[in-house]
Amino acid sequence: MAKEWRNWAGDQACLPARVERPAGRGELVDVVARAADEGLTVRAVGSGHSFTDVACTGGAMIRMDRLDRILDVDFEAGLVKVEAGIGLRPLNELIWGYGLALENLGDIDKQTVSGAVSTGTHGTGSRFRNLSSLIEAVELVGPDGSIVELSREADPDGLRAARVGLGALGVIATITLRAMPAFSIRRIDSPLPLSETLSRLDDLANGSAHFEFYVFPHTEVALLRQSERLEEAPRPRNPLVEFARQVALENWMMATVARIGRRAPSRVPQLSRFIARQLGRSVKEDRSYRVFASERRVRFTEMEYAIPRRHAGEAVERVLDAAERAQPPVGFPIECRFVAADDADLSPAHERETSYIAVHQFEGVAWEGYFRAVEEIMDSYGGRPHWGKRHFQTAASLAERYPRWENFRRVRVRLDPGGCFRNAYLDRVLGSIGAAAAT
Repeated sequence: MAKEWRNWAGDQACLPARVERPAGRGELVDVVARAADEGLTVRAVGSGHSFTDVACTGGAMIRMDRLDRILDVDFEAGLVKVEAGIGLRPLNELIWGYGLALENLGDIDKQTVSGAVSTGTHGTGSRFRNLSSLIEAVELVGPDGSIVELSREADPDGLRAARVGLGALGVIATITLRAMPAFSIRRIDSPLPLSETLSRLDDLANGSAHFEFYVFPHTEVALLRQSERLEEAPRPRNPLVEFARQVALENWMMATVARIGRRAPSRVPQLSRFIARQLGRSVKEDRSYRVFASERRVRFTEMEYAIPRRHAGEAVERVLDAAERAQPPVGFPIECRFVAADDADLSPAHERETSYIAVHQFEGVAWEGYFRAVEEIMDSYGGRPHWGKRHFQTAASLAERYPRWENFRRVRVRLDPGGCFRNAYLDRVLGSIGAAAAT
């Protein structure tokens, strides 16, 4: 009998009828076809880094961790074909050996590549699109066990849908990604008064290849992260310095402060100001993927919204106000990032220059009131939620926010007419497959 499954944060759980761990494409095909024949719904799961119930199922759960190989590397074309369950960190380490890198990454690298692209994972950089924009082709396993290839040549409508597909179109078997020659990054972290950060936001976002900032509620200082690409070989920090910064300061100290705040909520504003005083200038220079990703050992839950970039400064001020009025008090930072527009049907950055604004709450601390207040702010800008992070939207509220919503619906009906890959989350945010097929 299958055991209960929980996500990384520990706040989403389900009891699958069974759990499968295929080790190759043939096994994956057999697993999907057998489950469909038995009338079970099917959901693939990676590392469980989504904060929603997107991976949950009472049917067959497919763990993708054994589908972790690189299948082909074409350096001249800049293309890398991989199995869907490979983790982002090992993927980047392996292709670095071929002299290649991905042009941008999110701020963690624990996800599988298929899980990351399926939920619209992004990094930051006003000239760079989200991770799914790097997809050149996808092979999906359909409900009958057939392999369907989606590419610009074979099925451009299907590819635009599958780039951010939420697992609704089939189980991804392989992904072909566009890569580029390997590069290094120098990242400078530095504090700046929040008022100056917001007044200079456009210049700051455009002034670095990759820019983001954090601000703690109850403080007036932002932590800027400004990254530039290097042509020369990297010069990594001393391992002890790296440990002290990434593990001791950003994780151990943050966890200690968060636990104190959970036990004594009235002290959260004071604790936030203490954290802000620790923010100093630091420089990190290394291989690109080592700089993009940060160590995350503190458990939390998160909401993130994509809004038109022009509203970023105003929205951050409004979210800070909501955080400072929230009960219990909020001790986790607000994060603001910037990405270019892309063309995936369900990408939160679809056809608009975008700012992502994320809010967090420590594990075991009530979050719903705060998140609902933030969502109301984001709704006023036509905000689109990150598909792997908490939100309260439904298909009725989301359809009007995506110009190609109907295209995604048509592709879904074509590839999964019987709803083999549905679950409660997809029924809620996309609508029932039966209703979609009827229209």
